Amino acid sequence: MKMDINVAKKSTGKEVEIGGFVHEFRNLGKLKFVLLRDWTGKIQITAKKGVVPDEVFNAIDVNKEEAVVVKGKVVENKIAPDGVELIPSYFKVVGKVYKKLPVDPTGVVKSELDIRLNYRFLDLRKHDVSAIFKVKSELVTGFREYLLSKGFVEIHPTVIVAAATEGGADVFPIQYFEHKAFLAQSPQLYKQMAVVGGLEKVFMTMPVFRAEKHNTTTHLNEIIQMDIEMAFADDKVAMDMLSSTFLAILKRVEKNENLMELNPDFEVPKEVKRYTYTEIVELLNENNVKMEWGEDFTKEQEHKISELLNEEVFIIHEWPTKTRAFYSMPKEGDEDVCLAYDLMYKGLEISSGAQRIHIPELLEEQLRKRGLKPENFDFYIEAFRYGAPPHAGWSIGLERLTMKVLNLNNIREAMLFPRDRTRVYP
Repeated sequence: MKMDINVAKKSTGKEVEIGGFVHEFRNLGKLKFVLLRDWTGKIQITAKKGVVPDEVFNAIDVNKEEAVVVKGKVVENKIAPDGVELIPSYFKVVGKVYKKLPVDPTGVVKSELDIRLNYRFLDLRKHDVSAIFKVKSELVTGFREYLLSKGFVEIHPTVIVAAATEGGADVFPIQYFEHKAFLAQSPQLYKQMAVVGGLEKVFMTMPVFRAEKHNTTTHLNEIIQMDIEMAFADDKVAMDMLSSTFLAILKRVEKNENLMELNPDFEVPKEVKRYTYTEIVELLNENNVKMEWGEDFTKEQEHKISELLNEEVFIIHEWPTKTRAFYSMPKEGDEDVCLAYDLMYKGLEISSGAQRIHIPELLEEQLRKRGLKPENFDFYIEAFRYGAPPHAGWSIGLERLTMKVLNLNNIREAMLFPRDRTRVYP
């Protein structure tokens, strides 16, 4: 059975079987060296003519990045990488390289991001690239494990919907048999129906799709969202859960070896402070950044806010109602403000949420104010006519979080196969 290389390197004196890609190959006539790489590390394979069987020595004639399987004994060698090498008793090429490599997995020859994404299967062989997705896996595991520890239930809502889930036009239409349907912008409506149905605390990790014609380093048209919804909760309870979950996720990866390699200066913030939207607008204007109350923040303003507050992470809450989704609960006594909130991390919005409207008449009113027809949302509004509890929730964008945790320059680096305005390949 194949053994990971990092495990094999600790098996001095034992026979092992490993598999991987040829990272380097040197043929010195009567001595051949192969540096073999798998996703855990590298090991030197040393074959000396007359010491290893002739058929094995002759088989060691390889090109970079060919896939091979090797059996042999691990022995100490102080001048070899990590002080060990493998003396082969069996060597077989199981995957040949037939063409010139368009991307160099050793990282010696650099490639533009577009070329790397075109050949993502080769790009992933680079240690620093695979490390991104190992960290991303730990982030989503931290999300899942923390919420399970708090009594949440994982659910799996549909991504095929009959109406735009957030009321906008930026949706991807699909033909669903005889009907027109859409790819979900969000699991919003369905996670609300789950808590109304009695699953009082739910979470999910799922793809969502937004047909927004962005061409920035922080937007994609398909992303992974980490969502929760809580019954019998207001905005304050939900913000408490957002803050504790966010910090728990970061603590999960704090000592991760891949994270330490990619971002050795990473630190977990000690707390998540809160500021109202009005306080932030006043702060900007006081510092000669002109902004009208009711406008949304630009990316430049988001960076400026973090700079002015001198905070790595914080929440902005109590937003103008007209800037948020129709299902955001207006503040009691001030319907121009709603109980919505965003979590900002390193100058970028990472999470968004709100206390939801659970009163059918108020939902219908908010839909009409946005030029939407309540009858198109009957399937949704109907759920609140049978004793719906107050509830709140939020979502975290996994790619944005990964991007900021690792200080990546482009969100496309944090998605295995990113989808944007021009990219649907591979």
